[in-house]
Amino acid sequence: MLKNIRNLILDMDGVLWRGETAMPGLVDFIETLRNLDIGFVLATNNARKTALQYTEKLAGMGTDIPAAQILTSAETTATCLKDRYPSGTLAYIIGDKGLHDAMNEKGFNIVEPDDVKNGGRAVLVVVGFTPYTDYNELAMGAVLVSKGAAFYGTNLDLTFPSELGPLPGAGALMALITSATGVTPITFGKPEPIVFEEALRRLGGSRENTAMVGDRLNTDIAGAKSIGLWSIMLLSGISTREDVRRSDIKPDYIFADIQELTQHLKYQG
Repeated sequence: MLKNIRNLILDMDGVLWRGETAMPGLVDFIETLRNLDIGFVLATNNARKTALQYTEKLAGMGTDIPAAQILTSAETTATCLKDRYPSGTLAYIIGDKGLHDAMNEKGFNIVEPDDVKNGGRAVLVVVGFTPYTDYNELAMGAVLVSKGAAFYGTNLDLTFPSELGPLPGAGALMALITSATGVTPITFGKPEPIVFEEALRRLGGSRENTAMVGDRLNTDIAGAKSIGLWSIMLLSGISTREDVRRSDIKPDYIFADIQELTQHLKYQG
C-alpha cells in the first residue's frame, strides 16, 4: 500500500519535467510530500548540471528544493572514481558543467582535446551527457581509449525525454566510442546500487518504506527492484505500458504522471 511508503527517490527527467518544461502539478506534488511528511531525494542520471544548478532550475519552476536533496550521476561517478584513483590522476572528460565540476572537486587533472592531439595521455576517459560535444572531442576520447585509457560513463541511458520527444542521451555518446574501439564503459548511474544506497542514506529510510519513482524500466525500476525498494513507474517519460507488458521488470505501481500520483498519496494519506 502507498500509505506504507514514507520516503521517495524521485527521478527528474520525464518525472518532474521534460526538457525545460515543468510537468503539470509539480508544485502541488512537492507540497503534498511535505504536508504528508514523506521524505524525498531527487536522483538523476543526467550529469549536465550540478546539484546547485538543479535547485535553481526547480526554483524557476516554483518550488524550493535544497542541493542536499539532489543526487546526480556526475557526483556519484566522481565519488566512485576517487575511490579507485589517486588525486592528480589525468582524466579526459566529455560532459557538461556538472561532470567537470564533480571531477575537479575530487582532485582529477583534466586533459583537453588539444592535449591529446599533441601526444598527451590520460589514465581514464569519462563520458556524461552534454549537448555541446562535437566530433573532435568524441574522437580524441576514442583515441585515448584505443591506447588503453580506462573507459567510464555516468549512465547508459540512450535517450532522455524532452518537449520534442526522446533525444540522444549519454549512452548514445558512449556508443560512438564503443563502436570505434570495441570497449564498453563501466557506468555508475541507475540502475547501479550505489545511487539508491546513497539516496537511502540521505533519507534515513529503509528498503521497506522507500520507493523509487521513475519513468524508465531498465534504470529506475530495475535498480529499485534489484535492491528491494518499492517501485513506482510514471508514464510521462520514456517507458510505456506496452514496455511493461513485454518486460520481465514489473513496477509495483504505475501512474500516468505526478498529478495522478499526488491524488493517490492524498487519498492514502
